[in-house]
Amino acid sequence: MWCHLSTLSGFVIPFGHILGPLIIWQMKKNEFPSVVEHGKAAINFQITVTIAMVLMCIIAIIASFFCIGYLLIPLVFLIGLAGVILAVIAGIKASNGEEYKYPYSLTLVK
Repeated sequence: MWCHLSTLSGFVIPFGHILGPLIIWQMKKNEFPSVVEHGKAAINFQITVTIAMVLMCIIAIIASFFCIGYLLIPLVFLIGLAGVILAVIAGIKASNGEEYKYPYSLTLVK
């Protein structure tokens, strides 16, 4: 559960949404076997969200020269909001002892 909810540290610490789950995963992976899967899922999803937000920002900046990029800026905020909401849902599922599969998450950490 803490791996998923530690992504909220990104509101306080730059890149905390990636560093939080990584630190908890590395500290607790030998104590609790479920932390391995939850930690990997949380890190993979947060990296995916970061990549999507950076790409959307780049596309919005380039498209703003053609006066349509301003319509894409709200998508950056929606991607971030979806990342927070899905992390909270995953934390709730993990506290109930269930596995949670993030949608559209790249498998970068194996």
